[in-house]
Amino acid sequence: MKPLQEVGAITTHTETAATAPRPAAVPQILEPQDLKALIQASLDADQADDVTVIDLAGKTTFADYMIVASGRNTRHIAAMAMKLAEKLKQAGVRGVEMEGMTQCDWVLVDAGDVIVHLFKPEVRTFYNIEKMWGLELPTPSGTARLSA
Repeated sequence: MKPLQEVGAITTHTETAATAPRPAAVPQILEPQDLKALIQASLDADQADDVTVIDLAGKTTFADYMIVASGRNTRHIAAMAMKLAEKLKQAGVRGVEMEGMTQCDWVLVDAGDVIVHLFKPEVRTFYNIEKMWGLELPTPSGTARLSA
């Protein structure tokens, strides 16, 4: 049996108020129109094409707005979706869900009161979800952008 060894003084660390961890910030609740504006600004900054905003208030209970936009290719759509998710997170929006990121032909971003559909142009034309809400499919923008 080993003899017991003497251990030096035990030190403890107590945190002062200045160094104590702060409680997590309470998520900021954005009004639907503010959330819509944030999403539109993000899509505009990422050069989304043919952005259409559909006001769903009074038409459905699952969202107040639907935003439909096109991207030039799958990389553009994926980048827009990821940047949008990051901006929503920074704004305090919790529970954002995304579908379609594996193919990126059609990515759905569910931000609660605002649903965002990001399409490749040919997929958007095929599904024409604007028609379901009584709108016409927008004419492709006059300023054609190069696809990479």
